[in-house]
Amino acid sequence: MENFGSWSILTTNFLIILYLALGGVTLASVLQLVNAKWRFPIRRLAVSFAILFPVAGILLIILLVNGEHTFQWLPHAHEAGNHLPGWHNYLFLFCREILGFVTVGLLYVLFIKYQHESEIDDSYRAQRRFRNIALLIPFIYFSYASMVAWDFEMTMSPGWHSSIYAPYHFQSNFVCFLAVMYLVVLYFGKSGRLTKPIEPKLYNYFAQFMLAMTILWTYLYFAQYLIMWYGRLPHEMDRYHNMMTGFAPLWWTFLSMKFIFPFVTLAFTPNRHNPAVIALVACSIIIGTWIERYTWIAGSVKPSEYHMPMTAASDWIITIGLFVISLALLRWTWSKFDIVKARA
Repeated sequence: MENFGSWSILTTNFLIILYLALGGVTLASVLQLVNAKWRFPIRRLAVSFAILFPVAGILLIILLVNGEHTFQWLPHAHEAGNHLPGWHNYLFLFCREILGFVTVGLLYVLFIKYQHESEIDDSYRAQRRFRNIALLIPFIYFSYASMVAWDFEMTMSPGWHSSIYAPYHFQSNFVCFLAVMYLVVLYFGKSGRLTKPIEPKLYNYFAQFMLAMTILWTYLYFAQYLIMWYGRLPHEMDRYHNMMTGFAPLWWTFLSMKFIFPFVTLAFTPNRHNPAVIALVACSIIIGTWIERYTWIAGSVKPSEYHMPMTAASDWIITIGLFVISLALLRWTWSKFDIVKARA
C-alpha cells in the first residue's frame, strides 16, 4: 500500500489542476448568467485557466494506466459483496473518464471561443449563441464533476457511498478556484498589470462569494455526515472514523482551514473590505482543499499502511514540479493573449 500512498499525491494534484481548468469557464458562465457587471474585467483572466487542461489530461492518462497504484480496489473488484460491481469495471472506468474529459474540454474551448466572439460582435446572433452555451456549462460541470468525484474519491472505498458526495466534492473545488482566482486578480490588480483595470470593490465581491461558497460547502459536509451518524449506518461511518482517528491531524486541519478560519474571518464586514485579510483566507482555503483531497483519497485505506503527505522527497518533487509547469503555462497564456501587461 505504500505505492498507493505515493500515487495519492499525484491523484490529489491532478484533481486540483483539473478543477482549476474547469473553474475559470464555470465562473465566467455563472457570472454571465446572473448578469454580474463585475464579470467584464476578469472573465478573460478566468477562462485562461483552461490552458491547464493538457496538464490535467496527461495526469489523467498516467493515473488510469497505472491501475491498482491509483485505484487500490482494482485487485478486489470482482470479489463477492463489493458495492457497485458494474461501476468498478476498469475498462468502463478508463473509457468514461477519457470520453468525459475530451467532451468537457471541447465544450469549454467552445465557450471561450463564443465569449471572445461576443466581445467583438454585438449582433443578436453572437450574443444569443454565447448565452446558450453559458446555460449549458453549469450542467456539464455538475455532471462531469460528479463522475470525477465518484471515480477518484467516493468509490476508492468500494463499499462506501454517499448520495450527496458529488456536490460536496465539486463545491469544495470550486471554492478553491475562487481563492486562486482572487490571489491572481489581487496580484495583477495591485500591480496595475491587468489590461482591463478593476475597481477595489471587486475584492469585496470575491470575499462575499467565497463566504457564501464556504457556507454551502460546510452544509454539504455536515449533511452527509449527519445522515450516516443519525441513521446509525456503521459501514458508512467506518470511513469517517478511520479519517477522524488515523488522519486526525489532516482531518481537523482541513476543516479548520476551510470552514472555521474563513467563516470567522469573512463573517465580519471590515475583513471583507481588506484585501490582505481576504488573501490570507484564500491561502487557507487553497491549502485546506489540497489536504482535504488527499485525506479522502488516501484515507480509503488504513493510515498505517503508507506515509503521511509531504514526508517523502517524491511528494515535494511532484507537487512543486506540477506547480511550476502550471504557472509557466498560465503566464504564457496571459502574455500571448494580452490579458496581462508585460512588466515595465
